[in-house]
Amino acid sequence: MSAVFDTKATRGAIGFEWWPVVAGLLILYVPTFFDLAGTHWKRDDYAHGPIILAVVLWLIWDKRRVLLAAPRRTAPVPGMALLVFGLLFYVVGRAHGVVLFEVGALAPILAGTLLSMRGWPALRSLWFMLLFIAYLVPLPGFFVDALTLPLKQNVSEIAAQALYAAGYPIAHAGVILSIGQYQLLVADACAGLNSTFSLSALGLLYLYLMQRKSWLHNGLILLSLVPIALCANIVRVIILVLVTYHFGDAAGQGFVHGLSGLVLFAIALIGTFFLDAILARLIKPRKPAR
Repeated sequence: MSAVFDTKATRGAIGFEWWPVVAGLLILYVPTFFDLAGTHWKRDDYAHGPIILAVVLWLIWDKRRVLLAAPRRTAPVPGMALLVFGLLFYVVGRAHGVVLFEVGALAPILAGTLLSMRGWPALRSLWFMLLFIAYLVPLPGFFVDALTLPLKQNVSEIAAQALYAAGYPIAHAGVILSIGQYQLLVADACAGLNSTFSLSALGLLYLYLMQRKSWLHNGLILLSLVPIALCANIVRVIILVLVTYHFGDAAGQGFVHGLSGLVLFAIALIGTFFLDAILARLIKPRKPAR
């Protein structure tokens, strides 16, 4: 019994040392996420932010045994260097309103804390959580602007060609689709950039949970995430055009428009699952040599 009580006491003592870290992170990032909830996360293109944050917290909780285990060897020098670097990034971002720095600093802050308190094994164990934090960072405006217009033009052209081949009276000029008596503007949200960003996060999380052993399998899935998301977005635009053509502008811009977002995610996820199932049959992980 005494050994059991000693183990519980040890774990409690080890867990207690994390409370100052948790308090510091709350002081730093509760205001940040509160600001995001009132600005970026209210927009459709960044509505995935709270979900990403919840996944990050779950990934940390899932590895709680690593965090509560007694460290064998820590790495305070690289840990403190990363921690100071992350805090400087945070201060600059918070002071000047640069969300990219403010939110992006969370990864080096957590990495530095892990190295300082638990060493390299803990960092290797929580590598996916640190990588997934990148999906919390809002995309820079110049990056979005540079990619949005070409994506909208490509989506418009492909959707118009597909519908024309199916016999519909459709033409496109830039990002404007003309079908029958209707003209539809392919908006920024329909370009597919932000949906590709969020769908790639779901695909990456799916790969992490499936724990496929083949590097070729994982690599092919990763390479396919963006094309699958873009194809799903083209299907979404085609559906909206068809609904508008057959049922009128009110139907295309009403309930169906919001529902098309769910259809987009469903198509992309089904495509990822289908490809994963095919690759699982075709690619077998190598058995270790005897």
